[in-house]
Amino acid sequence: MARSRSQGNAATSKRVVHVALAGNVLVAVTKFVAAGLSGSASMLSEGVHSAIDCSNELLLLYGYRRASRPPDPVHPFGYGREIYFWSFVVALLLLTLGAGLSIYEGVRQIRQPQSLSDLTVSYIVLAASAVFEGASWLTALRAFRAKKGDCSYWEAVRESKDPPSFMVLFEDSAALIGLVIAAAGITAADRFAMPILDGVASVMIGVLLGVAALLLVRETKELLIGERASPRINDSLVALAREQPGIEDANGAVTVQLAPDQIVATLSLEFEDELHTPQIEQSVQSLEHRIRERHPEVVALFVKPQTRRTFEQALARGGIRKAR
Repeated sequence: MARSRSQGNAATSKRVVHVALAGNVLVAVTKFVAAGLSGSASMLSEGVHSAIDCSNELLLLYGYRRASRPPDPVHPFGYGREIYFWSFVVALLLLTLGAGLSIYEGVRQIRQPQSLSDLTVSYIVLAASAVFEGASWLTALRAFRAKKGDCSYWEAVRESKDPPSFMVLFEDSAALIGLVIAAAGITAADRFAMPILDGVASVMIGVLLGVAALLLVRETKELLIGERASPRINDSLVALAREQPGIEDANGAVTVQLAPDQIVATLSLEFEDELHTPQIEQSVQSLEHRIRERHPEVVALFVKPQTRRTFEQALARGGIRKAR
């Protein structure tokens, strides 16, 4: 059942990315056409933003494909972290290309203002883009809301181990806000005959993308360098160990998230003194079986027999989360 839920979550995340890709392709084409007809810098920035979003979704899908490869002698735990690497690349692209090019186009329009034309086409494109982006955003929001449970949205982002699930939501949210900024910039530039305002709108879009990208960079970097599993998983592992016959106490658990559905775990345990080696092995095998049933995402489990004192010394050096 747990494995089915894990696979279902992965399938949902991929579906969100596919929907976002389809929407961004349509949006990018219409925005570039409008930018060419109107000469609007903010519309061009929006077109660049959508084109970069398309490449980002392709990279996320590529990351999912790479992460699904089975373990081999060189990578004994598999390639699950590929999705974290490519998510980090996507965040960097959004920062450097999305934000950078938008700010560049805005500054160019501010320094050398060019009059806008065919604004009716721009407004039609903005409305159509809002529909496409809104559909993608709604799909991403529903999927993320189903995953977050009782947590707040920010807490869910901080605790999420599946970057694409919130990256698409971030990108679509930034895109919708960017459309509002672009519409305001074009309208103000036309109403007051000040093309410079269109450039200001483009710079604002770039700043918006930069802020969103920095948040994504921070969250994906933590997962890429090795973040622990959720506290709920750690506490559950410790509780299961304490219920296992032959184990006197469970000192704590150390976990590392390899992928959205892959965890490596180490348990610090104290066994009953009268147990012999075969009995300890049997106890560990039984515990491993129970953990795999409850948490199939634990792809590797290591047990470290040690006393509470030794555990406390290791805890003082850092790296081990103390059991409740």
